[in-house]
Amino acid sequence: MAQIAKLRVLLTSAFGPALAIILLALFAGYAVIGSNGILAWGDYSRALQERRQDLAKVQVERDRLKNRVDRLDPRHADPDLVDELVRRELNVTHPDEVIIPLR
Repeated sequence: MAQIAKLRVLLTSAFGPALAIILLALFAGYAVIGSNGILAWGDYSRALQERRQDLAKVQVERDRLKNRVDRLDPRHADPDLVDELVRRELNVTHPDEVIIPLR
């Protein structure tokens, strides 16, 4: 009977530290393997590089469109661009032009 009591005291006194060790192991495992852990750092770096490349492409396209919009400003429109747009949208040509169809 005394041995059972000693065993019970031993188990109850070991329960707290064992629980703390298990929780510490869980937190450490999540810090390494979790979605925001050390192993996910490489994925985030690759995703960041891809996003930077996408951003560079979008900025180039934005600059191209901004240039086109600036050239269509009603106060000082680019005559060549206006002529190109009118011909394309209205399907208009000059009488002295030769049309070569492209396939």
